[in-house]
Amino acid sequence: QVQLVESGGGLVQAGGSLRLSCAASGRTFSSYVTGWFRQAPGKEREFVAAIRWSVGSTYYADSVKGRFTISRDNAKNTVYLQMNNLKPEDTAVYYCAATSTIVIVTTSRKYDYWGQGTQVTVSS
Repeated sequence: QVQLVESGGGLVQAGGSLRLSCAASGRTFSSYVTGWFRQAPGKEREFVAAIRWSVGSTYYADSVKGRFTISRDNAKNTVYLQMNNLKPEDTAVYYCAATSTIVIVTTSRKYDYWGQGTQVTVSS
């Protein structure tokens, strides 16, 4: 069993930055893919970014490519999402998720474990 706890959300002005953290407990991430998803009011949950823990390979949604960076800290069993040049359309609840697949997947139903979410609000 894996427990995921997100932190780092908040209110920021457009053009600003935030760093989200996802701390895992219960099992190490070494054989997992960890992803970030987001869900805005009235919209479906969408993929943001993912990292393959063992080799560090990453994948991003086109909407965040070049602005967001996903990374991991093996010692802390934590995944980060650095978000720069934030836009009002980035406003959403951001969720961390994990799956034991060996390749990066972008479909939310492929992920087995989810955090509780953290709110990110970007004002214009």
